[in-house]
Amino acid sequence: MKWLAAWLLLIAAPAVAQPRLIADVSQSRVDIEYSFAGAELLIFGAIQYPRGRIPEKAPDIAVIVRGPPEPITLRRKERVLGIWMNVDAVRFETAPAFYAISTSAPATRLTDERTAAIYELGLDHLQLSPASGNPPDEIRDFEAGLLDLRKREGVYSEAAGGVDIVEDVLYRARVAIPSDVPVGRYTAEIYLIDDGEVLARAEREITIDKTGFERAIYVAAQDHELAYGLFAVALALISGWAASGVVRRS
Repeated sequence: MKWLAAWLLLIAAPAVAQPRLIADVSQSRVDIEYSFAGAELLIFGAIQYPRGRIPEKAPDIAVIVRGPPEPITLRRKERVLGIWMNVDAVRFETAPAFYAISTSAPATRLTDERTAAIYELGLDHLQLSPASGNPPDEIRDFEAGLLDLRKREGVYSEAAGGVDIVEDVLYRARVAIPSDVPVGRYTAEIYLIDDGEVLARAEREITIDKTGFERAIYVAAQDHELAYGLFAVALALISGWAASGVVRRS
């Protein structure tokens, strides 16, 4: 009967209270128009501790702003008989269109490899879902190439120390949104981490979309691809004809 009494005590014991994250963003919508030169998102909030007791060692915060996943095919060119040709290709099914992580400490010090992979904490832990049957070493080379390409484009970034924590309670992080960022539904994910364990998580949605004339053009290109293509070709021909006429007159 001792084991039964111990089991009943375990069930009756109150669960250990965990801290909560209160989170918000400065903009839940970013509109892209002709004069759009980029934006800056402020992700901020507070850590709510059980019974208001702040621990002696404050936990860490990781903030991720992530764009919608999209498939992408990477190709590698080599010179064959004096001609540059595509010799290898790898398709990734779930590469985020945008990914920016800011942390209160270097990401490698926050968690172990397994936890980082589960929550995709850091560029090295993105789950890109390669769909090609290439050898593992080759896929890793393509993954490194994709990360390098998107970092140079400004749509992937890491900022160690990019999260400020004030008096172990308030936190804030700023994330730059480049002018050529893809449209879609984004998420701001905030993680509270202590001793390598994720204690709490919060999420807020952000919509990035075109507006005005840019949106009309974007919708036309998406909904009426053939008509839009014919119009673009006709406009190019008319522009070329007009330019040649000006040259002849001069």
